[in-house]
Amino acid sequence: MSNQYDIIVVGSGPGGEGAAIKAAKEGKRVAVIERYPRVGGGATHLATIPSKALRHSIQQVIESRRLNDADYQGLLQSTAGVIDEQVAVRRGYYDRNLIDVVHGYASFAGPNSLGISLDVGGKEQYTADSFILATGSRPYHPPDVDFTHPRILDSDIVLSIPDNPRSMTIFGAGVVGCEYASIFRGLRIKVNLINSRDKLLAFLDDEIIDALTYHLREQGTLLHHNEEYEKVEADDNGVRLYLKSNKEIYSDYLLWAQGRTGNSSNMDLEEIGIEVDSRGNIVVNDSYQTSQPHIYAVGDVVGYPSLASAAYDQGRFAATHSVFGSCENRLVEDIPTGIYTIPEISSVGLTERDLTKRKIPYEVGHAFFKHLARAQITGYKTGMLKILFHRETFELLGIHCFGHGASEIIHIGQAIMSQKGEGNSLLYFINTTFNYPTMAEAYRVAALNGYNRVR
Repeated sequence: MSNQYDIIVVGSGPGGEGAAIKAAKEGKRVAVIERYPRVGGGATHLATIPSKALRHSIQQVIESRRLNDADYQGLLQSTAGVIDEQVAVRRGYYDRNLIDVVHGYASFAGPNSLGISLDVGGKEQYTADSFILATGSRPYHPPDVDFTHPRILDSDIVLSIPDNPRSMTIFGAGVVGCEYASIFRGLRIKVNLINSRDKLLAFLDDEIIDALTYHLREQGTLLHHNEEYEKVEADDNGVRLYLKSNKEIYSDYLLWAQGRTGNSSNMDLEEIGIEVDSRGNIVVNDSYQTSQPHIYAVGDVVGYPSLASAAYDQGRFAATHSVFGSCENRLVEDIPTGIYTIPEISSVGLTERDLTKRKIPYEVGHAFFKHLARAQITGYKTGMLKILFHRETFELLGIHCFGHGASEIIHIGQAIMSQKGEGNSLLYFINTTFNYPTMAEAYRVAALNGYNRVR
């Protein structure tokens, strides 16, 4: 079999998958280079899928009130089956589209040539007309923290620790830190969550931030805001974190969750003139082209928005541009955010803080889950849906949800917000008949609540 392809994709996570399948559908001969033994990338094996599967298992244990029978190692086993199923599905996509998958580590040997250090041993040369780099990212490691110590973890290895921890310190209160704080507290593991800022997840609406902070504290998480680390010391029994505020925090493990770095090293990108920034992100233009126009980069390795869903679309757009020389499609302006804490959070559009800063006249509509029949039936009564809309035109400006199923509920609002002109209106929710009882009914309740404030 020839090692010459039309397009070679490096990485089989969401961005690589989207790129490879789109190119294959357009009749191109495509190969995917994957450094791990199985396809799926970090999203399937290290981050998104395993952490969300673990969270679901813990939520089931909490609801069954059988916490005394649960342990971390036992619940970790439940994630393995989900990963296996995802790998089988993703491998099937490549097989059906006649995409060759090569397992090994890729580095450029020239502008149109890759050297692949194969998993099975040896090295082969692959050439292509175009390349799409979808190599993802990894947790940032400050140089003065010893990540070779078994009790100092990052989000890539936290799901592989060999015992059942009694206490965990999480340094970094971003999305990953907050999600794992919820997961560990769900197992009654003592959690210290260290935040370098003055509030959690400042990009969220303030009301949602307040709800998250309240529930983390209610669950027993110890929050420490405005903290910086001085040093980290670990021994065989635990880790001591020294903070610049003169606090010392000791726990069984330390999970470092402070930032990520693009996987762009050891690929000899500099040898072919591809620009990389200080955090390892590959610099691209609006069409995802690097400084070498036939080499594209997508997903986490280019930085923001660093979402699996966005990466898949970026991969498709880059492949379209590679095949046709142009691509009219762009990421949607309002990308939904899903945060899988317990309860979960999702939002799309502007916050009250954004609207106030821009001096846009707005109003708020609320629906509290405890008042919805479906929530009363299921018992998921914690949470709310919040709609922000223009006081005069009723245009939807932002939708924010906190509670069970938030990441699903948000898409109804996203669909209406994406409509042009009069189609994007609060009145849609008032004049539409929703199934009853459903959680979707929250949109009608919130819309009427907001409408009554201005009429």
